[in-house]
Amino acid sequence: MRKVEIFDTTLRDGEQSPGVNLNTLEKLEIAKQLERLGIDVIEAGFPAASRGDLESVQLIANTVKNSSVTGLARAHQKDIDAAWEALKQSAEPRIHVFLATSPIHREFKLKMSKDEVVERAVEAVKYAKEKFPKVQFSAEDACRTEPEFLARVTEAVIKAGASVVNIPDTVGYITPKEIKELFLYLRNNVPNIDQAILSAHCHDDLGMATANSLAAIEGGAGQVEGTINGIGERAGNVALEEVAVALYIRNDFYKATTNMKLDEIKRTSNLVSKLTGMIVPANKAVIGDNAFAHESGIHQDGVLKEKTTYEIITPELIGVKSNKLVLGKLSGRHAFKNKAIELGFDLVDEKLNEAFQAFKDLADKKKEITDEDLFSILADKQTEAADVSHYELNSIQVQYGTENIPTATISATLPNGTEVTEAATGSGSVEAIYNTLERLLDEPVKLHDYKINSVSAGRDALAEVYVRIKHKGIETSGRGTAQDVLEASARAYLNAVNRVLTLEAQQLEVQKAHI
Repeated sequence: MRKVEIFDTTLRDGEQSPGVNLNTLEKLEIAKQLERLGIDVIEAGFPAASRGDLESVQLIANTVKNSSVTGLARAHQKDIDAAWEALKQSAEPRIHVFLATSPIHREFKLKMSKDEVVERAVEAVKYAKEKFPKVQFSAEDACRTEPEFLARVTEAVIKAGASVVNIPDTVGYITPKEIKELFLYLRNNVPNIDQAILSAHCHDDLGMATANSLAAIEGGAGQVEGTINGIGERAGNVALEEVAVALYIRNDFYKATTNMKLDEIKRTSNLVSKLTGMIVPANKAVIGDNAFAHESGIHQDGVLKEKTTYEIITPELIGVKSNKLVLGKLSGRHAFKNKAIELGFDLVDEKLNEAFQAFKDLADKKKEITDEDLFSILADKQTEAADVSHYELNSIQVQYGTENIPTATISATLPNGTEVTEAATGSGSVEAIYNTLERLLDEPVKLHDYKINSVSAGRDALAEVYVRIKHKGIETSGRGTAQDVLEASARAYLNAVNRVLTLEAQQLEVQKAHI
């Protein structure tokens, strides 16, 4: 039973999903959960992209100890230097250097010959090896690269010091049969291949990312790269939970295993979904809400008699628990803290007190408090400290009737501490709220996306609203949770605006530092 390492790029490739914008504390919270999940390598970001990205990678690298933390870098010295600044204090400094190798990239993007590509790749790996004990090289668009040239590049970077060579299917083009053959080809035609691990990084443009990743393992891949919930650019990356569970369920076939703690999968999926605003489809393999639901009478009958008739994965395997009352209005702070720890949260006293008060307020209104409710409260409190509370919602009142014009009246505290009250109308209640809030701002806001989701079941469930906006030239997202849909909508809007102001302040600090 050979071991396959899992390389998670949720915080780098996953964050490139359209509309996803994580702040530093949200990234840190995901990284800590990935560590609990047993991920071998966490790609925390692209340090050279911005000062903010560098600092978030640095914070994660200094916090996470049981997983190796890495950062992405182009084959340029300044990128490698930025990665070293971010990662030098980590438990195992590691860098991920990439350079495109396919004909289309060489001709149109790089405008480089084969020899020039090899030379650039070798120079970058050698420079990185002077600083980092572990260097990974990625041949971008490897699966559309000539096999002979890919073997040449692979041999050269291993000789230069790369201990992992990644073979990405950057555009999701290859098929399972082809990728297995490609990995076998490299293992048989690269003389020094025994000195490095081959890695697979598959995108899902044709819906074959999981099949391709498993086929690459058959071909000799010792590492698989992907994201939680399969998020990422375009159609996304391979969903790591699918690969890990497939290897576990079909260990008779693949004869390979991972270090992932499978009973942490559902919790990790929920956290990533909540913080990114990307809702997991109900029919998503392994983690979707319908993954263990049986509608057909024949299936129901079979499952009641013997689960394995129609259920190859048990809910318990991935950490799914029953939706039961866990705490009540009479529960104390100690019991609440223990439950928070059980759910994977370790809040500072101030945030724990705020979360406990939010729980008490909800318990006065809601009959049953579920794990999902508590998870939502705790996740909000754990990650909200990164956002300076420039605007604060004090009260909201909405008048609506089928024969009346919807009108919202909102009281809020401005960044300068002044409390103001505004009112506006709209074609619907949410539009009236957003028109009112926009009157409080100094520049208009463009709403790109609005999503609403029920945190748990029942008519008294918490509402969770996700918005994506553009304000002051900055595009970002915001989340709001409340028992009332309209209040949650207002909180999500202000959360997004506050993020813009925080990002704007950070950009000003960077500009001052360069003056």
